Amino acid sequence: MQNFRDYYKILGVPRDASTEDIKRSYRRLARKYHPDLNPGDKSAEERFKDIGEAYNILSDPEKRQQYDQFSRFLSQKKTRRKPARATRNGTATAEPQFEQYADFNSFLDDLLNRRANRATARTEAPPPPGTRVRVDSRDAFRRRTTKTAYTVSRPTPRDIEARLTLPLEKAYTGGRERIRLEDGRSLEVNMPPGMVSGQRVRLKGQGEHGGDLYLKITVAPHGFFRTEGSEIVCQLPVTPSEAVLGASVEVPTLDGLVRMTLPPGVKSGQRLRLSGKGYPTRGGKRGDQLVEIQIVVPKEIDAAERELYEKLRQLESFNPRRDLVG
Repeated sequence: MQNFRDYYKILGVPRDASTEDIKRSYRRLARKYHPDLNPGDKSAEERFKDIGEAYNILSDPEKRQQYDQFSRFLSQKKTRRKPARATRNGTATAEPQFEQYADFNSFLDDLLNRRANRATARTEAPPPPGTRVRVDSRDAFRRRTTKTAYTVSRPTPRDIEARLTLPLEKAYTGGRERIRLEDGRSLEVNMPPGMVSGQRVRLKGQGEHGGDLYLKITVAPHGFFRTEGSEIVCQLPVTPSEAVLGASVEVPTLDGLVRMTLPPGVKSGQRLRLSGKGYPTRGGKRGDQLVEIQIVVPKEIDAAERELYEKLRQLESFNPRRDLVG
Protein backbone atom coordinates (compact mmCIF):
# COMPACT_ATOMS: atom_id res chain seq x y z
CA MET A 1 0.00 0.00 0.00
CA GLN A 2 1.14 3.52 -0.78
CA ASN A 3 3.06 5.34 1.99
CA PHE A 4 3.19 2.31 4.30
CA ARG A 5 5.92 2.61 6.96
CA ASP A 6 7.30 -0.35 8.86
CA TYR A 7 7.65 1.09 12.35
CA TYR A 8 9.44 -1.99 13.68
CA LYS A 9 12.08 -1.62 10.98
CA ILE A 10 12.38 2.13 11.62
CA LEU A 11 13.14 1.51 15.32
CA GLY A 12 15.25 -1.56 14.56
CA VAL A 13 13.29 -3.92 16.85
CA PRO A 14 11.56 -7.28 16.22
CA ARG A 15 7.76 -7.45 16.10
CA ASP A 16 7.64 -9.18 19.49
CA ALA A 17 9.79 -6.50 21.15
CA SER A 18 8.81 -5.46 24.67
CA THR A 19 7.79 -1.90 25.55
CA GLU A 20 11.14 -1.38 27.30
CA ASP A 21 13.05 -2.59 24.23
CA ILE A 22 11.09 -0.15 22.08
CA LYS A 23 11.78 2.71 24.50
CA ARG A 24 15.52 1.97 24.65
CA SER A 25 15.80 1.82 20.87
CA TYR A 26 13.83 5.05 20.49
CA ARG A 27 16.05 6.94 22.94
CA ARG A 28 19.20 5.72 21.22
CA LEU A 29 18.01 6.68 17.74
CA ALA A 30 16.47 9.97 18.88
CA ARG A 31 19.80 11.05 20.32
CA LYS A 32 21.61 10.01 17.13
CA TYR A 33 19.33 11.84 14.70
CA HIS A 34 18.28 14.81 16.87
CA PRO A 35 18.30 18.06 14.79
CA ASP A 36 20.47 19.79 17.41
CA LEU A 37 23.20 17.24 16.74
CA ASN A 38 22.70 17.30 12.96
CA PRO A 39 22.21 20.97 12.05
CA GLY A 40 21.16 21.48 8.44
CA ASP A 41 20.86 17.73 7.73
CA LYS A 42 17.39 17.31 6.21
CA SER A 43 17.67 13.52 5.98
CA ALA A 44 18.45 13.30 9.71
CA GLU A 45 15.53 15.61 10.44
CA GLU A 46 13.13 13.39 8.45
CA ARG A 47 14.53 10.29 10.12
CA PHE A 48 14.00 11.92 13.53
CA LYS A 49 10.34 12.58 12.65
CA ASP A 50 9.84 8.96 11.50
CA ILE A 51 11.42 7.69 14.73
CA GLY A 52 9.08 9.83 16.82
CA GLU A 53 6.03 8.68 14.83
CA ALA A 54 7.06 5.03 15.19
CA TYR A 55 7.53 5.38 18.94
CA ASN A 56 4.16 7.14 19.30
CA ILE A 57 2.43 4.14 17.73
CA LEU A 58 4.41 1.20 19.15
CA SER A 59 4.69 2.54 22.72
CA ASP A 60 0.87 2.64 23.04
CA PRO A 61 -0.60 -0.91 23.38
CA GLU A 62 -3.93 -0.09 21.68
CA LYS A 63 -2.33 1.75 18.76
CA ARG A 64 0.24 -0.98 18.37
CA GLN A 65 -2.47 -3.64 18.22
CA GLN A 66 -4.38 -1.70 15.54
CA TYR A 67 -1.19 -1.13 13.55
CA ASP A 68 -0.36 -4.86 13.73
CA GLN A 69 -3.85 -5.75 12.46
CA PHE A 70 -3.45 -3.35 9.57
CA SER A 71 -0.02 -4.79 8.73
CA ARG A 72 -1.48 -8.33 8.69
CA PHE A 73 -4.28 -7.09 6.43
CA LEU A 74 -1.73 -5.78 3.91
CA SER A 75 0.26 -9.00 4.04
CA GLN A 76 -2.84 -11.14 3.54
CA LYS A 77 -4.08 -8.84 0.81
CA LYS A 78 -0.93 -9.54 -1.19
CA THR A 79 -1.65 -13.30 -1.01
CA ARG A 80 -5.39 -12.68 -1.62
CA ARG A 81 -6.36 -14.36 1.66
CA LYS A 82 -9.28 -13.17 3.74
CA PRO A 83 -8.00 -11.72 7.04
CA ALA A 84 -9.20 -13.63 10.08
CA ARG A 85 -8.38 -14.05 13.74
CA ALA A 86 -9.00 -16.86 16.21
CA THR A 87 -11.45 -16.50 19.12
CA ARG A 88 -11.23 -18.19 22.50
CA ASN A 89 -13.33 -21.16 21.38
CA GLY A 90 -11.06 -21.75 18.40
CA THR A 91 -13.41 -20.49 15.66
CA ALA A 92 -12.24 -17.91 13.16
CA THR A 93 -13.88 -14.51 12.81
CA ALA A 94 -13.16 -11.78 10.32
CA GLU A 95 -10.79 -9.04 11.41
CA PRO A 96 -11.70 -5.38 10.85
CA GLN A 97 -11.77 -4.53 7.17
CA PHE A 98 -9.39 -1.85 5.88
CA GLU A 99 -10.36 -1.65 2.20
CA GLN A 100 -11.78 1.84 2.74
CA TYR A 101 -8.31 3.32 3.19
CA ALA A 102 -6.74 4.58 -0.01
CA ASP A 103 -3.29 4.71 1.53
CA PHE A 104 -1.42 4.28 4.79
CA ASN A 105 -1.77 7.93 5.77
CA SER A 106 -5.56 7.63 5.70
CA PHE A 107 -5.36 4.73 8.16
CA LEU A 108 -2.91 6.71 10.29
CA ASP A 109 -5.27 9.70 10.45
CA ASP A 110 -7.94 7.52 12.03
CA LEU A 111 -5.47 5.73 14.28
CA LEU A 112 -4.14 9.01 15.68
CA ASN A 113 -7.62 10.52 15.86
CA ARG A 114 -6.60 13.29 13.47
CA ARG A 115 -9.98 13.02 11.70
CA ALA A 116 -12.23 12.15 14.63
CA ASN A 117 -14.62 14.96 13.70
CA ARG A 118 -15.48 13.06 10.52
CA ALA A 119 -17.49 10.59 12.57
CA THR A 120 -18.97 12.97 15.14
CA ALA A 121 -19.57 16.23 13.24
CA ARG A 122 -23.13 15.28 12.27
CA THR A 123 -24.75 16.41 15.53
CA GLU A 124 -22.02 16.63 18.16
CA ALA A 125 -19.24 19.06 19.05
CA PRO A 126 -15.68 17.67 19.20
CA PRO A 127 -14.95 15.94 22.53
CA PRO A 128 -12.69 17.67 25.06
CA PRO A 129 -9.01 16.65 25.19
CA GLY A 130 -8.30 13.42 27.02
CA THR A 131 -11.69 11.77 26.27
CA ARG A 132 -12.09 8.49 24.41
CA VAL A 133 -13.66 8.94 20.98
CA ARG A 134 -16.09 6.19 19.97
CA VAL A 135 -16.24 5.80 16.22
CA ASP A 136 -18.95 3.73 14.56
CA SER A 137 -17.58 0.77 12.62
CA ARG A 138 -19.39 1.93 9.48
CA ASP A 139 -17.18 5.03 9.42
CA ALA A 140 -13.91 3.44 10.53
CA PHE A 141 -13.03 -0.25 10.51
CA ARG A 142 -15.97 -1.85 8.65
CA ARG A 143 -17.03 -5.43 9.10
CA ARG A 144 -19.11 -7.20 6.46
CA THR A 145 -21.39 -9.12 8.77
CA THR A 146 -21.25 -7.41 12.16
CA LYS A 147 -21.92 -4.00 13.66
CA THR A 148 -19.36 -3.17 16.28
CA ALA A 149 -17.78 -0.03 17.69
CA TYR A 150 -14.09 0.69 17.59
CA THR A 151 -12.52 2.94 20.25
CA VAL A 152 -9.63 5.24 19.41
CA SER A 153 -8.05 6.56 22.61
CA ARG A 154 -5.58 9.29 23.31
CA PRO A 155 -2.35 8.31 25.06
CA THR A 156 -2.41 8.80 28.81
CA PRO A 157 -0.21 11.68 30.04
CA ARG A 158 2.64 10.39 32.19
CA ASP A 159 4.98 12.30 34.49
CA ILE A 160 8.69 11.51 34.21
CA GLU A 161 11.76 12.41 36.27
CA ALA A 162 15.28 13.33 35.17
CA ARG A 163 18.39 14.09 37.21
CA LEU A 164 20.32 17.33 36.77
CA THR A 165 23.68 18.07 38.41
CA LEU A 166 24.61 21.73 38.74
CA PRO A 167 27.74 23.54 39.98
CA LEU A 168 27.21 25.45 43.22
CA GLU A 169 27.48 28.85 41.50
CA LYS A 170 24.71 27.95 39.00
CA ALA A 171 22.49 26.49 41.72
CA TYR A 172 22.96 29.73 43.66
CA THR A 173 22.20 32.18 40.86
CA GLY A 174 19.64 30.15 38.85
CA GLY A 175 18.74 31.51 35.42
CA ARG A 176 18.55 30.05 31.93
CA GLU A 177 20.02 26.59 31.50
CA ARG A 178 19.98 24.29 28.45
CA ILE A 179 19.56 20.63 29.32
CA ARG A 180 19.52 17.47 27.20
CA LEU A 181 17.23 14.59 28.15
CA GLU A 182 17.79 10.86 27.64
CA ASP A 183 15.15 10.76 24.89
CA GLY A 184 17.23 13.20 22.82
CA ARG A 185 15.22 16.34 23.50
CA SER A 186 16.99 19.61 24.26
CA LEU A 187 15.18 22.10 26.52
CA GLU A 188 16.00 25.59 27.73
CA VAL A 189 14.82 25.96 31.32
CA ASN A 190 14.55 29.00 33.59
CA MET A 191 15.97 27.64 36.86
CA PRO A 192 15.06 29.29 40.20
CA PRO A 193 17.86 30.70 42.40
CA GLY A 194 19.03 29.01 45.58
CA MET A 195 18.52 25.37 44.52
CA VAL A 196 19.65 22.57 46.85
CA SER A 197 20.34 18.86 46.40
CA GLY A 198 17.16 16.79 46.41
CA GLN A 199 14.97 19.64 45.20
CA ARG A 200 12.61 18.94 42.30
CA VAL A 201 11.84 21.47 39.58
CA ARG A 202 8.57 20.92 37.68
CA LEU A 203 8.39 21.52 33.93
CA LYS A 204 4.72 21.46 33.00
CA GLY A 205 3.76 19.52 29.88
CA GLN A 206 7.31 18.28 29.16
CA GLY A 207 6.71 14.66 30.24
CA GLU A 208 5.37 11.83 28.10
CA HIS A 209 2.18 12.54 26.12
CA GLY A 210 1.69 15.93 27.81
CA GLY A 211 2.58 14.89 31.35
CA ASP A 212 5.03 16.83 33.51
CA LEU A 213 8.80 16.55 33.73
CA TYR A 214 10.43 16.77 37.15
CA LEU A 215 14.13 17.64 37.36
CA LYS A 216 15.75 16.25 40.50
CA ILE A 217 18.57 18.60 41.42
CA THR A 218 22.00 17.58 42.68
CA VAL A 219 24.46 20.34 43.61
CA ALA A 220 28.00 19.21 42.79
CA PRO A 221 30.71 19.50 45.49
CA HIS A 222 32.75 22.71 45.28
CA GLY A 223 36.51 22.99 45.60
CA PHE A 224 36.40 25.96 48.01
CA PHE A 225 32.88 26.34 49.44
CA ARG A 226 30.69 23.87 51.27
CA THR A 227 27.17 24.37 52.55
CA GLU A 228 25.92 23.81 56.09
CA GLY A 229 22.21 24.53 55.84
CA SER A 230 21.93 28.19 54.86
CA GLU A 231 25.54 28.91 55.79
CA ILE A 232 28.49 28.80 53.42
CA VAL A 233 31.78 27.59 54.94
CA CYS A 234 35.25 28.12 53.51
CA GLN A 235 38.85 27.83 54.73
CA LEU A 236 41.03 30.90 54.31
CA PRO A 237 44.83 30.47 54.40
CA VAL A 238 46.76 33.32 56.10
CA THR A 239 50.47 33.90 56.80
CA PRO A 240 51.92 33.80 60.33
CA SER A 241 52.52 37.56 60.25
CA GLU A 242 48.91 38.22 59.19
CA ALA A 243 47.69 36.04 62.04
CA VAL A 244 49.92 37.77 64.61
CA LEU A 245 49.54 41.37 63.50
CA GLY A 246 46.09 41.25 61.92
CA ALA A 247 45.42 42.26 58.33
CA SER A 248 42.87 43.31 55.75
CA VAL A 249 42.41 40.40 53.29
CA GLU A 250 40.15 39.55 50.35
CA VAL A 251 37.79 36.59 50.77
CA PRO A 252 35.96 34.82 47.89
CA THR A 253 32.16 34.65 48.26
CA LEU A 254 29.35 33.53 45.95
CA ASP A 255 28.92 37.21 45.07
CA GLY A 256 32.63 37.79 44.35
CA LEU A 257 35.55 39.02 46.44
CA VAL A 258 34.87 40.97 49.63
CA ARG A 259 37.38 42.52 52.05
CA MET A 260 37.52 41.27 55.63
CA THR A 261 39.65 42.45 58.59
CA LEU A 262 41.58 39.81 60.51
CA PRO A 263 41.93 40.70 64.19
CA PRO A 264 45.47 40.51 65.68
CA GLY A 265 46.25 37.15 67.22
CA VAL A 266 43.68 35.18 65.21
CA LYS A 267 44.05 31.43 65.72
CA SER A 268 44.12 28.58 63.21
CA GLY A 269 40.68 26.97 63.08
CA GLN A 270 38.93 30.10 64.35
CA ARG A 271 35.81 31.04 62.39
CA LEU A 272 34.99 34.60 61.39
CA ARG A 273 31.53 35.53 60.12
CA LEU A 274 30.54 37.44 56.98
CA SER A 275 26.92 38.40 57.57
CA GLY A 276 24.45 37.87 54.73
CA LYS A 277 26.95 36.15 52.44
CA GLY A 278 25.57 32.64 52.86
CA TYR A 279 22.98 30.64 50.89
CA PRO A 280 19.41 31.85 50.19
CA THR A 281 16.56 30.37 52.22
CA ARG A 282 12.98 29.77 51.12
CA GLY A 283 11.91 32.82 53.09
CA GLY A 284 14.02 35.03 50.85
CA LYS A 285 16.72 35.69 53.43
CA ARG A 286 20.36 34.64 53.29
CA GLY A 287 22.56 32.87 55.77
CA ASP A 288 26.11 33.89 56.66
CA GLN A 289 29.49 32.85 55.34
CA LEU A 290 31.82 31.31 57.91
CA VAL A 291 35.50 31.89 57.19
CA GLU A 292 37.69 29.31 58.92
CA ILE A 293 41.26 30.56 59.43
CA GLN A 294 44.14 28.30 58.44
CA ILE A 295 47.63 29.61 59.36
CA VAL A 296 50.02 28.38 56.69
CA VAL A 297 53.78 28.18 57.23
CA PRO A 298 55.95 28.67 54.12
CA LYS A 299 57.92 25.63 53.02
CA GLU A 300 60.68 27.65 51.39
CA ILE A 301 62.08 31.09 52.36
CA ASP A 302 64.86 33.19 50.91
CA ALA A 303 67.97 34.39 52.77
CA ALA A 304 66.49 37.73 53.84
CA GLU A 305 63.37 36.08 55.27
CA ARG A 306 65.48 33.49 57.07
CA GLU A 307 67.51 36.26 58.68
CA LEU A 308 64.37 38.00 59.92
CA TYR A 309 62.98 34.74 61.32
CA GLU A 310 66.28 34.16 63.13
CA LYS A 311 66.08 37.61 64.73
CA LEU A 312 62.44 37.03 65.65
CA ARG A 313 63.33 33.74 67.36
CA GLN A 314 65.90 35.55 69.47
CA LEU A 315 63.53 38.34 70.39
CA GLU A 316 60.18 36.55 70.87
CA SER A 317 59.00 35.87 74.40
CA PHE A 318 56.05 33.69 73.42
CA ASN A 319 56.40 30.03 74.36
CA PRO A 320 53.41 27.88 73.33
CA ARG A 321 54.77 24.91 75.34
CA ARG A 322 55.13 26.72 78.61
CA ASP A 323 52.14 25.12 80.27
CA LEU A 324 52.71 21.57 79.07
CA VAL A 325 52.83 18.95 81.84
CA GLY A 326 56.15 17.16 82.41
